[in-house]
Amino acid sequence: MMCAALAQDFPWLEAGETVRFTKAVTEEDILLFARVTGDHDPVHVDAAYARAAGFADIIAHGGLTLGLASATASRISQLAKSRGFPGISVSLGYDRVRFPHPVIAGETLTARYSLGRWDAARRRSISPVEITAADGAVVAVCDHVMAWLMPQAPASAA
Repeated sequence: MMCAALAQDFPWLEAGETVRFTKAVTEEDILLFARVTGDHDPVHVDAAYARAAGFADIIAHGGLTLGLASATASRISQLAKSRGFPGISVSLGYDRVRFPHPVIAGETLTARYSLGRWDAARRRSISPVEITAADGAVVAVCDHVMAWLMPQAPASAA
């Protein structure tokens, strides 16, 4: 039973409700991301180069790390749907993205999405996301903006 709905017109989720996603970021993940995006900076694909730069191994791309936030956004959307939300949620993007600590190949990360404030006029939620390594180091932070679209009545034929 929910006690504090995000907003009076959005009873399916509670303000502050949190979801998580955990994943080990492997060397294979990093190399595949490099192939998909075309970002072959040596710090991401060459272990000797990364070590010479002061890292223990290759480091994950910021975009790969941020991708875990997308998994949590999907989970919050699925949670609303499981509670009867009749519409569609659409990610509008991530604001204030920062990567305060590198992600070394082999580290396990946990993304935590906490349902934030509600913009009733635009039917959007703005929610903080924090991604941490197993040792507690914060590796990424951002604010996620989600639009919550309600079903439209079908247009009547003239």
